[in-house]
Amino acid sequence: MKTLESLIHSIKPLNRDKMQHATQHIDSLVKPPGSLGRLEALAIQLQGMPGLSGLQDLQKEIVVMCADHGVFDEGVAITPKSVTAIQARNMQRGLTGVCVLAKSSHTRVLPVDIGIDSDPIDNLLSLKIARGCGNIAQGPAMTRQQAEQLLLASAQLVQRRVAQGISVFGVGELGIANTTPASAIVSVITGRDPHETVGIGANLPKERLQHKESIVRQAIKINQPNPDDGLDVLAKVGGFDLVGMTGVILGAAACGVPVILDGFLSYASALAAYQIAPQAREYCIPSHFSAEKGAMLALQHLNLTPYLYLDLRLGEGSGAAIAMSVVSAACAMYSNMGLQAESGFSLLPS
Repeated sequence: MKTLESLIHSIKPLNRDKMQHATQHIDSLVKPPGSLGRLEALAIQLQGMPGLSGLQDLQKEIVVMCADHGVFDEGVAITPKSVTAIQARNMQRGLTGVCVLAKSSHTRVLPVDIGIDSDPIDNLLSLKIARGCGNIAQGPAMTRQQAEQLLLASAQLVQRRVAQGISVFGVGELGIANTTPASAIVSVITGRDPHETVGIGANLPKERLQHKESIVRQAIKINQPNPDDGLDVLAKVGGFDLVGMTGVILGAAACGVPVILDGFLSYASALAAYQIAPQAREYCIPSHFSAEKGAMLALQHLNLTPYLYLDLRLGEGSGAAIAMSVVSAACAMYSNMGLQAESGFSLLPS
């Protein structure tokens, strides 16, 4: 996966034969066929992934991409930019929302500095090439070369983590003002006006929402991203954290393992990943329906239905952390339930 082309070519379709076998196995379990609903479909999807040899004892990890955004200077967020670095340190200490939720589902959290506007943070994994990306309201977030570099570095990080035993990935982000570029990405790729994609993010006062919309509209007008070129969209109106999440999604797909999406920010990255390599969508598991405006548009474009409806909008990978328990439930059902044939009855058609 040293080039974008090789990364794309590494992504294989799900194994339909294994999925058919999984369907037959699930129908033979001690329960009425279909009675565990979407857990059954999830187990079948997982069984089709070539990077998983089975569904027992899967090691789980959420990769949280942390970065700052030049568009913060346009007044699109009320939280101080310094909070990105502060929360990255808190994440190292296990104090943030994603950390406590991940602990409940026996999931690791791996924060990554992919562009925090601060000096290096001790013991924090870094892929940083700059202290924050460009202001998309004035020009591109980064060059195409930088976007490709970070995308590949993030995918290679996933490859290394798979070699170290991780089988299920989640994506998360940390970056003040990052719902602005995410809204721009969703607008461009879905072809919808920013009025339909721009929300309040981290409690932006509603009277400032129209200004945020205008900044997204300005960013799209100035940069003219190509909606059919996911990398171009990321470079022009995205951000380092969004590129990083896209790399994790593509990297997981290339390794044949699942990636649990979080909320609105990860939907934007998934849209870019889908434009770059449509096959990657088969490896995406949507955790929850984000409360952020534009969430429905993004998910409809991806043709993905979330598992959880909790009105979450924290970010960090918090929804992915909760959904890890859903993944574990699907795996437990598949691996540990008894068989009708061994239990003295049959609900299968004769």
